[in-house]
Amino acid sequence: MSDSNQNNFSFDTGKLADYLEQNIPGFKGPVNAEKFAGGQSNPTFLIQAESGQYVLRRKPPGELLKSAHAVDREYRVIAALAGTEVPVAKAYHLCEDDSIIGSMFYLMEYIDGRVMWDPALPGETPENRSAIYSEMNRVLAALHSVDVEAVGLSDYGKPGNYFERQIGRWSKQYRASETENIPEMEALIGWLPANMPADDGRIALVHGDFRLDNMMFHKEKAEVLALVDWELSTLGHPFADLAYQCMQLRMESTGVMTGLGGVDREALGIPSEEAYVAQYCERMGIDGIDDWNFYIVFSFFRFAAILQGVKKRAQEGNASSEKALQMGALVKPLATQAVALIQY
Repeated sequence: MSDSNQNNFSFDTGKLADYLEQNIPGFKGPVNAEKFAGGQSNPTFLIQAESGQYVLRRKPPGELLKSAHAVDREYRVIAALAGTEVPVAKAYHLCEDDSIIGSMFYLMEYIDGRVMWDPALPGETPENRSAIYSEMNRVLAALHSVDVEAVGLSDYGKPGNYFERQIGRWSKQYRASETENIPEMEALIGWLPANMPADDGRIALVHGDFRLDNMMFHKEKAEVLALVDWELSTLGHPFADLAYQCMQLRMESTGVMTGLGGVDREALGIPSEEAYVAQYCERMGIDGIDDWNFYIVFSFFRFAAILQGVKKRAQEGNASSEKALQMGALVKPLATQAVALIQY
């Protein structure tokens, strides 16, 4: 009987195989589990079995922040999106019994695609880069156009002002994982509630972590085969997803998390932020976006709060990536970049 030899992420693969054979028609062991590199939140494994290849996502071990690592929500949303214009992996089974591998998990389809980590898309032609960004933009607009009632997700988020809820949530999450005083974060926690735009009533299914490397692309075409990592998804304001992606592209072009800061986008064939937002607005049938600066500042704050949680888990030995501490070091620079925007 073999174990997944991933330090404190190990589990009994024999027990897992027995469970999956009983709960998934056609599944057949034995099972080999190999943890994917990267990822800061829910550990993800390639499952190789006699019946084929699969992907397993589990909650990490250890004490966790309330509402974090919600793999059951991930499973629910990808199952609901099957057959829509949003490309997702097939969801096979959710296991809520911690005794099987030590925490809740779900099994989904393995997609043989490519993940592109660098938003500058080295090695691609300008035409391909343009097509890849257009495809990402298409997927985002498709996501925000989903009829949440028709797919059974009308209760997937709480009512009320999304940004008010999110600012409150991530301020609390930041406090729960705070390891040092960061004046810039304190400034943002004060500025954001005081400068929130009036609620315009827009509600959509939002991904929460919409970015290039959370998409599985076709190996040869500019086609997204699956949007992945739905842990932060909810019903919310669609502009949050768009601003979050644009925020990341503003980040430095070097370092542990690569952006497009200082990169000549036009020479690469990558649309400017203005052009990318205009593409989205055209696809969504809207004239433009007011208060764009607020949405960008909010995105920096939220991302910094998320990475503070990554840093805290790394210090406690529960982070799922060796890069966790490096990413945690980005909290202050991200907050500093946001504060510069509110002073502009």
